[in-house]
Amino acid sequence: MNDKRKIIVGGMLLALGTAFGALAQAAEPLTRIVVPFAAGGGTDQYVRLLTAELTKKGMQVIVENKPGASGIIAADYVAKSKPDGHTVLVSSMGTLATNTVMYDKLPYNPAKDFASVTQIAYQPSVIVGRVDLPYKNIKEMVEYAKKNPGKINRGSPGATILTNLAPLKFERDNGFSTTHVPFNGDTPGIQALLSGTTDIQGTSITGSLPHVKAGKLRVLGVMDGKRLPQVPDAPTFKEQGYDIEALLWYCLSVPAGAPKDAIARLNKAVNEVIADPDFVQRAQAIGMEPRGGTPEQMDKFIRTEFDRWMPVLQSLNLPKQDS
Repeated sequence: MNDKRKIIVGGMLLALGTAFGALAQAAEPLTRIVVPFAAGGGTDQYVRLLTAELTKKGMQVIVENKPGASGIIAADYVAKSKPDGHTVLVSSMGTLATNTVMYDKLPYNPAKDFASVTQIAYQPSVIVGRVDLPYKNIKEMVEYAKKNPGKINRGSPGATILTNLAPLKFERDNGFSTTHVPFNGDTPGIQALLSGTTDIQGTSITGSLPHVKAGKLRVLGVMDGKRLPQVPDAPTFKEQGYDIEALLWYCLSVPAGAPKDAIARLNKAVNEVIADPDFVQRAQAIGMEPRGGTPEQMDKFIRTEFDRWMPVLQSLNLPKQDS
C-alpha cells in the first residue's frame, strides 16, 4: 500500500472511530437532576458543580430547577416520572421528612415513592443579616427582638425547610418571635434581604457567601459546634450561649422501582466525583462538605434524622399548610 492510500485509509478509520464515539455518546441516556430550589442558590451551585464533573466522566446530565411549595413541586414531578433511574431528585429533610408534618396532604409519599441513590453533601444552617441592622450577632439580635416585638422580618427558602424550622425552634426556646417570610429558594430570599424587604435570613453559607465577602451581609451565627472556615470571624450559636445545631443535608433519590443497576451506576459515578480531592476543595470553597455513601447508608441516615426532628416539629404545633 502506497503512502497516499495509507493516508486515505487512516482518515477513514479515524472518521469511523469518531462516528462510533458520537453514537456511543448519543446512546447514553440523558439524566435530569431536579433541584427543588431556584437557580443560583447554594444547593443549585453545588449540584451544578457536581454535574459538570459527571459530564466530564461521559454522562449526559442536565440540571432542572423546579422551585416552589417547600420542594413539593420537584418531589412530585420526580415521583411521577418514569422509574428508569434517569430522573433524579435532589432530596433533603424537607422533601423526605418534614413535609409530612407540615402539610395536610402530599401528592407524593416520601416513604414509598422514592429509592435512595446516595448522600452528596451537608453544611450547617446559618442566619445572616444586613450590615445596617442594629445588631451584629445572634445574642444582640435576641435582645433587640425582645425589646422590639414584630420588628424583624425573617426570610427562608421555604416553610418546611430546616433553615426555617431550626430558627423557629430557636425563637420558641428563647422567648421571642420574628415574622417569617418564605421564598421559593435561597436566591429570591437573599435578594429580598439585600433590597431591605427582610432583615435576616435562615440559609446556608453557600448562597450568601458572595454577599458576605462583598460586605453587604453579615453572618450573625452558625448552627454548628465549630466555626466555618469560609467565615472564620462569624461566631457559632454555642459560642453565644445557645445550644443548637442544625445541619442541612442533600441526597439523590429516584422514583421507586428504578432498576438497581441504574442506581448502582449513578451511585458509583457520584461517589467517585465527590471523593476527588480537587472537587472537595472546590466544594468547600462554596461552603459545602461532600459526603457520599451507599443507598443503604442513605436510608439509615434519613431514618435517624426523621427520628431526631419529627418530635421537635410536632412539639411546635405548627399549622398545617396546603400543598
